[in-house]
Amino acid sequence: MPTPETDSATPDAANTTITRTARGVAQADPADRAATRSSLDGPATPGWLHQAADFVRGPAGHSATLGFFGALLMTFGGFGAGSTRRSDPLLEAMHLSWLRFGHGLVLSSLFVWIGVIAMITAWVRLGRIVIGRQPGIEVTLNELRVIVGVWIFPLLFSVPLFSRDAYSYLAQGAMLRDHINPYQFGPTELHANAATVLDNVSPVWLNTTAPYGPVFLLIGRAITSITGDNVVAGTIALRLVMLPGLALMVWAIPHLTKHLGGKPTTALWLAVLNPLVLIHLIGGVHNEMLMVGLMCAGIALVLEHHHVAGIVVVAVGVAVKATAGVALPFLVWIWMIHERERRAAQNEGEMPHPVLTFAKISALGVAVFVAVFAMATWATGLRDHQIGWLTALSGSKKIINWLSLPTIMAHIVTWVTPFQMDPVLNVTRLMCAVVMVGFLVWAWWRFKSSEKEAVLGILVAFVAIVILSPAALPWYYSWPLALAAAFALSTRTLQILVGLCTWLMLIFQPDGAPVTGYVHGTLAIFVAVVAARSLRTVDPLKLRAAQSHIETQTEKLGTAAPGPV
Repeated sequence: MPTPETDSATPDAANTTITRTARGVAQADPADRAATRSSLDGPATPGWLHQAADFVRGPAGHSATLGFFGALLMTFGGFGAGSTRRSDPLLEAMHLSWLRFGHGLVLSSLFVWIGVIAMITAWVRLGRIVIGRQPGIEVTLNELRVIVGVWIFPLLFSVPLFSRDAYSYLAQGAMLRDHINPYQFGPTELHANAATVLDNVSPVWLNTTAPYGPVFLLIGRAITSITGDNVVAGTIALRLVMLPGLALMVWAIPHLTKHLGGKPTTALWLAVLNPLVLIHLIGGVHNEMLMVGLMCAGIALVLEHHHVAGIVVVAVGVAVKATAGVALPFLVWIWMIHERERRAAQNEGEMPHPVLTFAKISALGVAVFVAVFAMATWATGLRDHQIGWLTALSGSKKIINWLSLPTIMAHIVTWVTPFQMDPVLNVTRLMCAVVMVGFLVWAWWRFKSSEKEAVLGILVAFVAIVILSPAALPWYYSWPLALAAAFALSTRTLQILVGLCTWLMLIFQPDGAPVTGYVHGTLAIFVAVVAARSLRTVDPLKLRAAQSHIETQTEKLGTAAPGPV
């Protein structure tokens, strides 16, 4: 017979002891329960560490990890297949020059494209969670913000991807640093002053004057004054300068949803985590990152009744790139709506005549805009060429690709008629320019009844500019996308946008050249369709069902006719 002492060591007795302990913990007060659990479980782990571990193990964490490794692959592959320097002593010193030629170039390109597909896959998977297609699984706004940082971190150290514009930015900054007017001369005027920078500028832009505003030239001058002729340091510095624009987008777009009816997490996922935005604007080092961030922040401030501050921020965006100026006339309508609401709330009587109100508010807006521009231009020292960059906007006509409607129209005409491309293109561009101006005026007058309508007018105007302008590039679609994301969008609309963004991400080569091969173009369309369908369906190609069917048939065959081992 076992004694009571030995009986306490039996399994039943142990279970009884655990049961009594658990019951005692349950009946104790919260403080005692916490102390008891701490003594049973060992040292406490910080709450944030638990949350981070749970997040990484969850579906959203898996998507974040996949996107991070996709960015790593793009960064490594970009050293050989990206918009590399013509002469790269850094790669030579690391014995990696082989990545730029022959089989090395093929391998590098493969890394870049696998990275792009990985990031698109991670983005779509994350989108399914955001829009609620996976019940019981959620992702918060703060978690999405963390994922933004995780995804862009490797891209901060890559060579420029899918574009060589970063080298033009550095050249124009070096020109201002060396007291050469970039609104009068092209980068070729640098000569030996910045030979390494000049050597990497795309030949298309060597004799083109700067089409950017004075604020961006000041940024370029500051960077090249610090980094000198070092293209690697200059590129990284340019990316760091773009980060405030990304931060402004992360802040502003969820704020816009309060006025436009969208869901903050969906908006942030579509407009910021979008590979088209992160890879092109951060990886490709485009000043659209600053321009779009400033524009979105300015619109958000105006919607929050901070009218002067909002116009100042948008004006700074225009001083980076002129496209942001499209928003300014629509902001006048929002200011007028707020003024009418304020007078009604404070019982100040009827509004003055609408024309007088419009003139007053427009005058204030113009005064703020002019003051910002005057200060920025004064800082550059180019006082005799305050708007010289406006005349350089026509330089985009040097780009001829099939993403813009005028070019598509010209190609169609040359296919069915004996006319040559250049004269036909001049005509189609003129026709589309006239239509675009008329459309912008119509949109400004049509969308003025409410805050939501005014922002919708800005969105419509951007779409018209992208489609009808002489040249269009994939990252131009980030302009309307940032505003469209803040509206309430159906799942079908989100699918269309996912397909469009995926296609745009795949139709340019990593070195910045547009895709011309039919095979690549067909594959891009296929991947875009799959990505769009994947937003709603986990397995759009029914691959899992096919695999399950094969396994079932194999099991049946194995059971019916077992063979010898």
